[in-house]
Amino acid sequence: MLKRLTTATSLFASVAVWQCLPQSALAQSLFDDTTSSESQLGAAPLSSTTGSSALAPTAPALDDDLLGDGTPDRTELKVVERTADVTLSGDRPELNDSDDAATVLADNMVLQGDRTLIAAGGVVVWYQGTRLVASRLIVDGASGDLTIEGPIHLSRPGASDPDSESILIADSAQLDRELQDGIIRGARLVIARELQLAADELTRSANGRMTSLTHVVASSCQVCASNPTPLWEIRARSITHDAETSLLTLDHPQLRAFGVPIAAVPFTITAPDPTVERRSGFLRPEFRTTSSLGFGVKLPYFQTLGDSADITLTPYISASQTRTLEFRYRQAWTSGEAEWEGAITRDDIEPGETRGYLFGNATYELPRGYRLGVQVQVASDRAYLLDYDISDADRLWSGFTLERITRDRLVFGRVGNYESLRDDEDNSTSPNQVADILSQRRFTPALIGGQGVMEWSFHAHRRPSDENIVGRDVARGSVGVDWRRSEILPGGFVGTVIAGLDADLYRIAQDERYDDYVTRVDPVLGTELRWPLMTSTGGATHIVEPVVQLFWSPRGSNDDIPNEDSQLIEFDEGNLFSDDRFSGWDARETGLRANIGVSWTRIDPDGWSLGLTGGRVLRAHDDDDFPTDSPPAGTRSDWLLAAHYDSGKGLALSNRALFDDSFDFSRNELRLGWQRQGLEVSAGYLWINSDEDEGRDSDANELTATVGWQIFDGWWINAETRYDFAADKAQKATFDVAYQNECLTLEMGLSRRFTESYSVSPETSFDLSVRLGGFGSQKDSSGTVARRSCMR
Repeated sequence: MLKRLTTATSLFASVAVWQCLPQSALAQSLFDDTTSSESQLGAAPLSSTTGSSALAPTAPALDDDLLGDGTPDRTELKVVERTADVTLSGDRPELNDSDDAATVLADNMVLQGDRTLIAAGGVVVWYQGTRLVASRLIVDGASGDLTIEGPIHLSRPGASDPDSESILIADSAQLDRELQDGIIRGARLVIARELQLAADELTRSANGRMTSLTHVVASSCQVCASNPTPLWEIRARSITHDAETSLLTLDHPQLRAFGVPIAAVPFTITAPDPTVERRSGFLRPEFRTTSSLGFGVKLPYFQTLGDSADITLTPYISASQTRTLEFRYRQAWTSGEAEWEGAITRDDIEPGETRGYLFGNATYELPRGYRLGVQVQVASDRAYLLDYDISDADRLWSGFTLERITRDRLVFGRVGNYESLRDDEDNSTSPNQVADILSQRRFTPALIGGQGVMEWSFHAHRRPSDENIVGRDVARGSVGVDWRRSEILPGGFVGTVIAGLDADLYRIAQDERYDDYVTRVDPVLGTELRWPLMTSTGGATHIVEPVVQLFWSPRGSNDDIPNEDSQLIEFDEGNLFSDDRFSGWDARETGLRANIGVSWTRIDPDGWSLGLTGGRVLRAHDDDDFPTDSPPAGTRSDWLLAAHYDSGKGLALSNRALFDDSFDFSRNELRLGWQRQGLEVSAGYLWINSDEDEGRDSDANELTATVGWQIFDGWWINAETRYDFAADKAQKATFDVAYQNECLTLEMGLSRRFTESYSVSPETSFDLSVRLGGFGSQKDSSGTVARRSCMR
């Protein structure tokens, strides 16, 4: 019988899954965990107050990626939605149309004989997108020039939202009739309510486009009368702001911290204002210190290549004579996007060797809903990826994918190459070259009703070695159909009839233990009976649902086929009620078997919920295809008991245990998540007994924990650790501190990697970066932003 789509997609992890997944695979899935933590029996959903799962936020977010082989996922491409309707206007508003009249509001207005208008007291003027607030206004009748007495508040001409654009605040001004050009004294320019520029005199020209300030001080820090010295400030002979290009030109700028000069530039430089999200120039430098590379500095340079492409070049120089050039290239098309990143290095870790890496991916939308993907992942060695904090991946995949997903059909294909960076793996005897094709179609039979799924699949993998047995190559073609129909029976029972048929043809080469061609046909018949019950007591809702499934298929043996995609066996709520618990195609459950279980869920009116699920599998005969010590093995599988609790206010707990009739536990997994304002906690504990068939010579006993905490306004700390109790040592520990106020962002990180192998040594690293607010747009960070308030 065909596996469900979620089960079927695990094939794409199958080629290397028998050795790709770490021993802690039950606790951590890098890409897709097709066995959801939410019971099929209706256990309590795990959700936080934000609508996302509160459990294990340290793991990458779950997605619909069909690859689940433990290789690093393709980079998330961040581009503008192609369906967005964007209109850009290159024309500035016409500001000299004599037909347009100004609107003036004031407490008192006097019109003198020479047509001079004097307005006083709460003066507000609107004219072609310009808003002026002043205490007194004199309009010369002959020339139309304006004499304005402050305090003055003048918005940028043509602004759709004056409060979010550039604003002028001044003591007095003389402007032309369009409120554009002129001289402003005692001026302060506020850009996007973030960057402030104060000067003795300000001059506006070019219809208000150019604003020039002389003897100017610029800062985005809050300045109070009681403490007029900002945290940092930039002093310059002059600063010119171009409202059209959003550029600031600084003449001989000097940087001061707490009023003390710390840096100066004896020439003119340019910088983007706070409204700019993308512009060529240097990005903030990063300082990094590691035990292997010493102190180093990164200075990224970002270069736009039109509206749809850009490149970032980052030289990295460290005290250990490391010379590295990193790059990132991005491009977007109408129907696709691509991102490529890499680096080339000469260092004294590997003297005389050129090291580096290249990661890239691209997607392209084809006609009829098809999507083509290209991925490249190569590295000189795994130690390089760790030394330069790129990735902790130990297997890489490069190749092509093609997919199309509609309401009733799935088409997926891929061809590519795996590369292992592990010291104990030989790429010549591992299935490096892999090809997969999968097509699934859902249909409704006209005569018998119900729902059916038709599936065709092809898989092939090749080992570069030509030796017998260790160089085995396999190709498989499969076809299958699955049909089920459910009906509501008397008494509220839900009955389901299930039928399916799978047929496979294998071609096995370079292994004398197997025939060159092997065929297999497996029919399956089954039935299911559910009895969903619901009641309410004290305002709480209780849902109980017992389930019994019975499956039969002819007993057979999988000894004629090498099992290369189903060696890791999972047994949880996701496949308790499944006809087949093997993850791939090479092995299948056969014989007469029954899946039994029950769930109970309590939903409280106060918002919290609790769910319990329990069950096991019974067989008429022992299925030899399961490893002897695995939880689903034997005529009676281990008991599965899972509990889920959600407080409805950010706290969630989940525990899954497997044990036999003597209460000897084989596996236990506990996860905790707690999210509240200013605090995020995630922890997971995993214990799995040893199993040589799954590559575990000793028990797996690990703890992972992550804590994010806002200790004060603007201060956010994040700590993460992974501890292996079996080895009695930590695998990884990190501690990050971030501070952000209205004008400064400071990020520091300390990490220690304890893992060690022939080519990888333990390493400690420290990172530091500082960003001044007010130059370029800034992304939101965790926690709040500290802001100084001025007390009067």
